[in-house]
Amino acid sequence: MGFFDFRKGKKGASLGSPVKGECVPIQEVADPTFADEVLGKGAALKPADGRVYAPVDGKISTLFPTGHAVGIVSSDGAEILIHVGLDTVQLKGRHFKVAVQADQQVKKGDLLLEADLEEIRAAGYDTVIPVILCNSDEFSDIKCKTEGSVEVGEEVISYRK
Repeated sequence: MGFFDFRKGKKGASLGSPVKGECVPIQEVADPTFADEVLGKGAALKPADGRVYAPVDGKISTLFPTGHAVGIVSSDGAEILIHVGLDTVQLKGRHFKVAVQADQQVKKGDLLLEADLEEIRAAGYDTVIPVILCNSDEFSDIKCKTEGSVEVGEEVISYRK
């Protein structure tokens, strides 16, 4: 659920967790592109399983052929990147099964992809999942959850237009 600030008259929105797991500070992710928020502000999740769901209603804007990452533009214009693991592009699609297509409309909670986390870890990759609000500069009052366990769909990022 979004929030509404009557003082400023600005409606807020939020991103749900795309996975069941544990929140960690994005600054602790072992990739400076994410940790230094080069791509935008975000949250990081240590997934409990490999099923990744849509965090919002929107449209699939980018679907990497390797299946390791997906971009969504929400109905309110938020550009979201969900990146499964670090350097997992090197796996060339092994251990990933994509459930959506580019330009597909999705609803919050729709399955986006599945990743075999055990195989990805066995191949030597970190399975942390950064969830990035790529156009952070278009929003204000961005808050990202940095600790605690979350269920799929539970708010991990809130923001205002």
